[in-house]
Amino acid sequence: MLVARSAQEAHTYMDLRACACGAAKFERQHRLENRTGVLVSVYEGACAQCGRTRSFEFTLSEDRPPAPPAFGGPEPSRIIDPGEFLWISDRVSAEAGRQLLSTPPAEHRQVRPATAYAIAALEEVAKFLPDDADRIPQDRFVSERGRAMYAQDPTRFTRKDITAALELKRKILADIDHFSPPQG
Repeated sequence: MLVARSAQEAHTYMDLRACACGAAKFERQHRLENRTGVLVSVYEGACAQCGRTRSFEFTLSEDRPPAPPAFGGPEPSRIIDPGEFLWISDRVSAEAGRQLLSTPPAEHRQVRPATAYAIAALEEVAKFLPDDADRIPQDRFVSERGRAMYAQDPTRFTRKDITAALELKRKILADIDHFSPPQG
């Protein structure tokens, strides 16, 4: 059974797993089931493209789920690998960057949630770093997308590169907060 650290992690996992027809997202219904004392979170729905029923079941980790945009506590994910998290961070950052470049600074606040989400995904990558290592071990990349991200550029999974990327994204977030403070 899949173990999710939060509902956000469960939804992200489902979004990363395409239907057999290739469609990524689907309208999902959620229910909780008690299975011999274990609470199981069940998501089901039909693929909008082919109509195939999609179903995912998760148990929730015993740790208290973090507030979004975080995906989980201090331990690395058991269902999403570091390459997938970096892929998410890259995609969201690229879109947020385009929006930042095409809007006046006073409107940058609209991009803050996406920027915070990209940071949260990159923080998840860092959780895969062993304390005594300078890079994430290659065997931690278990998904096709994760292995492809690692093969494309293994240096992106070094402590140095992850730390530098986090510093840059956090600076961008601080600039958003400075130049486009919340209204009210």
